[in-house]
Amino acid sequence: MARTKGEHTRRAILEAAIVRFGREGFRATSVADIARDADVGGTVPYTYFADKEALFLAAIDEDAAALIREGLTDTFDTASLTDWRQTLLVTLVGAMPQHPLAERLLGGLEPEVTGRVLEIPALAELRKACTERLRDEQLSGRVRSDIDAAVIANGVVAIVLSLLMSVVQIGPEAVGPYGDDVVAVFEAALDPPSPAR
Repeated sequence: MARTKGEHTRRAILEAAIVRFGREGFRATSVADIARDADVGGTVPYTYFADKEALFLAAIDEDAAALIREGLTDTFDTASLTDWRQTLLVTLVGAMPQHPLAERLLGGLEPEVTGRVLEIPALAELRKACTERLRDEQLSGRVRSDIDAAVIANGVVAIVLSLLMSVVQIGPEAVGPYGDDVVAVFEAALDPPSPAR
């Protein structure tokens, strides 16, 4: 479906905002800077966004959604992928440098909105995908049948976010050695017990 001129303009403003806010942060960025980067008039962004804060929040949501879409595509497009939890984390960590605003937010560089991370709309999509995958694995016997898939999916997403924040804030080299331990926790919580011999 073709986009209208207005949709193209809004998209250009949003993309410019992601780059500028990701590089310089909320306080150091002006709407005029973003308008210039988007090659539109200085007041045009206000046609699409009520104020600088609304533009900032829309940019956060858009950049986080793009990051999560990458994780969903790489992880959930392959139904037979058995280590999807680990693949999800690796994919998101690998994609982080292409999402400067999401990285800035997870790095704690925007403390006024860091608490909003858990409410990012794209996380609802990730929680839903994890819930569906866990339910499918329950039906096939690969995941314990006595757990609530939605509750566990929420936990999986919270753990993934915590690990992403750790990677961004202290570096993958410091967090990397604990990867197998995280996988072991998932396995202990999710895998059905081995049959008694």
